[in-house]
Amino acid sequence: MKKTLIALSLAATSTLASMNLLAAQADHINIENPFAREVPPGAPASASFMTLKNNSDEQIDIVAAHSDVAKVIELHTHTNDNGVMRMRKIPQIEIPANGTTELKPGGLHIMLIGPHNPIKVGQTVTVELEFKDGSRKTVDMPVKSFKKMMMNHQGMQHGHGMH
Repeated sequence: MKKTLIALSLAATSTLASMNLLAAQADHINIENPFAREVPPGAPASASFMTLKNNSDEQIDIVAAHSDVAKVIELHTHTNDNGVMRMRKIPQIEIPANGTTELKPGGLHIMLIGPHNPIKVGQTVTVELEFKDGSRKTVDMPVKSFKKMMMNHQGMQHGHGMH
């Protein structure tokens, strides 16, 4: 009986120890400026963006993202394929040790594919990031207008030489 109790106690202790380790990576990531893109009418997907800051001395990888806002959530990047920008699914997003990774339009992002309902300005979308060690971090993102983002972007591009 004592051996069984000792074995159970050791198992519980090692489980607790590994659970404490599991929380580590998520705890080292700070999220800044998270937002999701409004889904234009008829669009099959949205995307979410943010700046990720790693406060640890080791690289931390996001290996998955989860949300109940859409059927499929994927990690994506843009690649230049003979002059054509294409999105492709990637296995992870790396956040360098003591560094920053920016998820932004035209770069790394999280795809929200097959939204269950329209994603509109004024809403908040919740996405849970899953790190390589199994720890998770929940991010609430305000939804921003894609049209305003495009107009602001175009305005910045065209506004430089006019003054």
